[in-house]
Amino acid sequence: MEAPPLLELKGVSKRFGAVQALTQVDFAVRAGEVMALVGDNGAGKSTLIKGIAGIYPFDEGETFFDGQRVTIHNPREATALGIEIVYQDLALADNLDVVANMFLGRETMQGIQLDEARMELAAIETLTSLSVSTLRSVRTPVAGLSGGQRQAIAIAKAVLWNSRLVILDEPTAALGVAQTRQVLNLVRNLAAKGLGVVIISHNLHDVFECADRITALRLGQKVREFITKETNQQEVVHAITAGALQYVPGMKES
Repeated sequence: MEAPPLLELKGVSKRFGAVQALTQVDFAVRAGEVMALVGDNGAGKSTLIKGIAGIYPFDEGETFFDGQRVTIHNPREATALGIEIVYQDLALADNLDVVANMFLGRETMQGIQLDEARMELAAIETLTSLSVSTLRSVRTPVAGLSGGQRQAIAIAKAVLWNSRLVILDEPTAALGVAQTRQVLNLVRNLAAKGLGVVIISHNLHDVFECADRITALRLGQKVREFITKETNQQEVVHAITAGALQYVPGMKES
């Protein structure tokens, strides 16, 4: 019998005043896979992710985690389940080193002092487990790192805390070719470790490089789900721009 998805949303909707941001969206992510979430601006990608994170709790629908129905009221509850989100701004402190950034707000203490040795070891072990090999030292200030290295630190920070589902918002935006390759390899390494991964991206080349499946949103609705190896970029673009809508905007359900 196949295990249930790590995360499954059934018929979730979200409204902001007169704006229907999401309508009856189904979405699922399995452990050990990369699910890409694609769509034009305003398609509902950010709203969906923020609903999963508990920032904008869904108005209707059901959320299941590990096969159990859950209600995520706030980000703290999402984190407790093992859901971590790496936003596009990365939320790193430039003046602090790699270790301090990875433990920011969750520092390990030894009595009344910071347990620097333990935190440094944990940071090195996490980065090594993800095959991050471009850092000379975990004591390097983040301000001196490249874009790809900064993205790697943000991702490693997310998986340090026994996370099970990692959501990455445009992880390759503004990166060069070599740095993009490093990040995409890191995304695949997350899945290889058994985590569920969601990658939001406008870059379909990157999506086809690393994703196992692709969910396309249009005007707040899920229009198509693809198995990456069984489709092509042209089909995905068509879904994003002209995919058939199940619910006509403004239509009231009977």
